[in-house]
Amino acid sequence: MRLIVGLGNPGPRYAANRHNIGFLAIDEIARVHRAAPFRRRFQGEAAEVTLGLERAILLKPQTFMNESGRAVAEAQRFYKIALADVIVLHDELDLPPAKLRVKLGGGNAGHNGLRSITAQCGNEYRRVRLGIGHPGDKALVHAYVLNDFGKAEMPWVEDLCRAVADHAAVLAAGEDASFQNKVHLAMAGRGWDEVKTLGAKN
Repeated sequence: MRLIVGLGNPGPRYAANRHNIGFLAIDEIARVHRAAPFRRRFQGEAAEVTLGLERAILLKPQTFMNESGRAVAEAQRFYKIALADVIVLHDELDLPPAKLRVKLGGGNAGHNGLRSITAQCGNEYRRVRLGIGHPGDKALVHAYVLNDFGKAEMPWVEDLCRAVADHAAVLAAGEDASFQNKVHLAMAGRGWDEVKTLGAKN
């Protein structure tokens, strides 16, 4: 069994924030693969889904970003899921918009959700890094991630979430390189090879 976690902040105020792209991707996986309805569990919203040959729990922590690890740890303990079978989808400032990378462990790059999960569960979990670009100035980062995606950004956001969902069974099977490549090809096929960061300084 896999535990697939999307990171974000709860409530309608944050729903379309760049920081919430993990929630958006989880919702799209649930829709495409006809997951069971989300229910309040583990200090979050959880739904069961089958991805290819793998059973998975989709989890959206409702603790606010900097306490995400509490929800992840509770679900992990309940299902006795190994840390290597935990997959976290999150926004990534250090990747250009519409890009995706998968890695196991590593640093948390100042991401409070990842920092919380590492503190509660350990560091050797898989991360699906969903590129949102960088505003170009460290002082602008907080406002940038907590602002909504712009109207012009939504087409690539929706396509990226759909590509993640379409190939989620490959991710669940542990074929990270293949998953990453399939998403890249899907995005390139839709013309998202180069996407500029909105509001970034030139």
